[in-house]
Amino acid sequence: MTYFNQFDISLWQACDTYYFEYQALYLQLQDDHEVNINLLLLSIWLDKQAYQLLPQAWSTLTQEVRQWEERVLLPYRKLRKLSKNSLAEVEYQEMLDLELILERKSQALILHKLRLLPHEGTGSNFEILLDIYQLNSLDYLELADRKS
Repeated sequence: MTYFNQFDISLWQACDTYYFEYQALYLQLQDDHEVNINLLLLSIWLDKQAYQLLPQAWSTLTQEVRQWEERVLLPYRKLRKLSKNSLAEVEYQEMLDLELILERKSQALILHKLRLLPHEGTGSNFEILLDIYQLNSLDYLELADRKS
């Protein structure tokens, strides 16, 4: 079976359902450990598809996405957070909307890179990714144990 057809923007719809169920925990991982939520959601989705990336592929993907986000998304996110108390609610929402557009750009980059990476690994994508962030996957099993 080819996975290329599945690697389109629609996979993020499934990831959105994962995110909304445990939103607070995902944001905590992002804020406390700089975990890339999109990559974490992707790792869970790939595990459910039985599509394992090699650990080196995860390392490469993480580095490349981080480089883009450090140039674009993360400075903007910091500015938005710093501006929160200085803006009207509608202005803050506009900033948040733009950040979500940047998140979608990051997701598109991830999908592009994913198509180029070797796979057929044997481990859990979720565990490999959390290991990159030096986190124990056993502490976050509720994220990976979704049945949908």
